[in-house]
Amino acid sequence: MNESRVTQDVLDDAVVRAVEDAVAAPECGAVVTFRGVVRDVDGGRDVTGLDYEAHPDATDVLRACCAQVTAETGLRVAAVHRYGVLTIGDVALVASASAGHRREAFDACSLLVERIKAQVPIWKRQHFTDGDSEWVGL
Repeated sequence: MNESRVTQDVLDDAVVRAVEDAVAAPECGAVVTFRGVVRDVDGGRDVTGLDYEAHPDATDVLRACCAQVTAETGLRVAAVHRYGVLTIGDVALVASASAGHRREAFDACSLLVERIKAQVPIWKRQHFTDGDSEWVGL
């Protein structure tokens, strides 16, 4: 099963475990997982929540990002990104990488997150406490 995908499903502990299981291997002594969580402030403004919109090809692009990072590093990686209406504290992104040693796993996970943010066609609308909203990543 290819765990990497874009979904409207809540990214709960079971999803995090599934992403980690997708990269686990007996030779890997390090599994690094990143959770991107909706925070209550951005740029000094109080945030009440986010809406994520995803292009229909977002899962294909996310999987391509994973394949690129694997090709570049030789490591196992996986990620799931949520879209739809998210509230403060919700997990928007889970990304994981495994390696023989921690530094390699940290570096690959960081590379994966940056690649996803730069390439996957997902756009974020932030809602602020003053009633304003703004699109990020258009």
